[in-house]
Amino acid sequence: MRTHATISGSELLLGVIAIRLAVLVVVGWSLTLLPRPSRESEAACFPSPATRIDAPPALQMAGSRSGDPAFDDMLRHD
Repeated sequence: MRTHATISGSELLLGVIAIRLAVLVVVGWSLTLLPRPSRESEAACFPSPATRIDAPPALQMAGSRSGDPAFDDMLRHD
């Protein structure tokens, strides 16, 4: 009996998919192991409480049911 050592198209496709999936898993796990960036860069974007100017409270609409002004604004413009 003769056996063919060639690989079929579907076996090649499944092999490529398996390799790509393995690479994605390894990259995903390596990203979870990386250290998180420091929070100091995020805090630098916001003014300190001592220099912040208190703004007057936003006017609420008569039909406003939410305490979140951003949500009220979204509903108003929707």
